[in-house]
Amino acid sequence: MQRWRGLEDIPQDWGRSVVTIGSYDGVHRGHQLIIKHAVDRARELGVPAVVVTFDPHPSEVVRPGSHPPLLAPHHRRAELMAELGVDAVLILPFTTEFSKLSPADFVVKVLVDKLHAKAVVEGPNFRFGHKAAGNVEFLAEQGKTYDFEVEVVDLYVTGEAGGGKPFSSTLTRCLVAEGDVEGAREILGRPHRVEGVVVRGAQRGRELGFPTANVETLPHTAIPADGVYAGFLHAQGEVMPAAISVGTNPQFEGTERTVEAYAIDRVGLDLYGLHVAVDFLAYVRGQAKFDSLEALLEQMAADVKRCREIVAAEEE
Repeated sequence: MQRWRGLEDIPQDWGRSVVTIGSYDGVHRGHQLIIKHAVDRARELGVPAVVVTFDPHPSEVVRPGSHPPLLAPHHRRAELMAELGVDAVLILPFTTEFSKLSPADFVVKVLVDKLHAKAVVEGPNFRFGHKAAGNVEFLAEQGKTYDFEVEVVDLYVTGEAGGGKPFSSTLTRCLVAEGDVEGAREILGRPHRVEGVVVRGAQRGRELGFPTANVETLPHTAIPADGVYAGFLHAQGEVMPAAISVGTNPQFEGTERTVEAYAIDRVGLDLYGLHVAVDFLAYVRGQAKFDSLEALLEQMAADVKRCREIVAAEEE
């Protein structure tokens, strides 16, 4: 799959394509419906499927300081889109200048002049251009002028997550923030993942017999609520069952919020400086401060046992 950053990265000889545009944070099950439809339509027409997305999130430029927590960094979104059959991802730097493009100018500069759209696939509430003035109806009118079809796909999926609300990135962020990683998983179609580089912490886990990878998460990452979780640690191409702790470590008067993953039953791992990923399968318990170190160690052993059971059931 090709990855382009900015319109200038698109090959000059790029031909017709099927395009879908959106932030697509998380590439959740609703997003997957739209992207799969775009890929299927591209195959029917014999042209590539292209996803257009933005960096940073448009809200950060339009309303500075309002950047939402991200469910997936751009490289992860690209991986997920490639799995769906997307041929190219175009990341458009979302600047103040770009935000002022009128819907008509956006259509010409992006869809017509650069991507030579043959079809554009969107959800019913898609908005674009300056002050989000463009919608799918306007896009369809432009398609008549510039020879591209517009297909609207209902992206609304519902389930138990969020009490039956339509699946969305916003709902997923709320569930993650509440620690409901099972609900988030239902929406995403896979466990919520947090990524970053392993850095040196206080090394108390090692002293207590549970050495953890202290993950310095990427900016704006959606991090689950404080507590203990069962999940997986991905490092150097290996997937390891893990007990994950999120929080400030109140037992030792900590103040900095961290994500730490203990690779269950693994000895001698050295992950410092490596980029790793942590998948959250299930919430085990909330953050707590114990009366003694012995009580903490007893609870940590129980947590690891519970996490081992959850992961084993997952792998069956």
